[in-house]
Amino acid sequence: MTGEQGRTRVVVVDDDALVRAGLRMILGGAADLDVVAEAGDGLDAERVVDEHRPDVVLMDIRMPRRDGLETTRSLLSEGARALRAARGDDLKVIVLTTFDADDMVVQALRAGAHGFLLKDTEPRRLVEAVRLVAAGEPILSPSVTATLMAHVATGGGAVDASDRRRSDAETRLATLTDREREVALAIGRGLSNADISRELYLSVPTVKAHVSRVLDKLGADNRVQIAIVVHDAALT
Repeated sequence: MTGEQGRTRVVVVDDDALVRAGLRMILGGAADLDVVAEAGDGLDAERVVDEHRPDVVLMDIRMPRRDGLETTRSLLSEGARALRAARGDDLKVIVLTTFDADDMVVQALRAGAHGFLLKDTEPRRLVEAVRLVAAGEPILSPSVTATLMAHVATGGGAVDASDRRRSDAETRLATLTDREREVALAIGRGLSNADISRELYLSVPTVKAHVSRVLDKLGADNRVQIAIVVHDAALT
């Protein structure tokens, strides 16, 4: 569900009132975004999301009572998504963090979050990120993609688990055609559809069609999860 006249409805979740105020001010300056509510922790976030039915949630990770990781898992669980789909809602979650290699952020992305941003992201880029995610194109912050995905691929030093993930990722990628594999690798590098279009000399609609097929074949919910498979396979 989108707001009036196509405006994107946003909920800000952070335990720091000053951070919430800053984010509200930044997003409120965009003509197409509406900050419809705030929450100071995960428990309040679930109530607020249910009440206000936003399109996008900006989710802090480290919060009291219930952290952003557990809340993201709950909001993006199969059951929760099915209930929202029945009433025409489609929620996206962007993780906010101070750290570029935070294990909790890695887990949030695996739980289905549609991207992550550092809290010092420039206001213009923050607004654009919300717009992209609302439009169905999850974001990977270029400044931290390499560090984060390296952390995902190594599993924090768990060699056996990393080997299993690599083998599984290679098996899943083997189901792709050559062109789909090229698109998946480009997504793993953090490229947008427009970037992929220019690099592979394809139209944007064609890129979107390839992305849809890659999502289906890899059993991924979003582009972030495609990128994780690519990095698990140690291809970037």
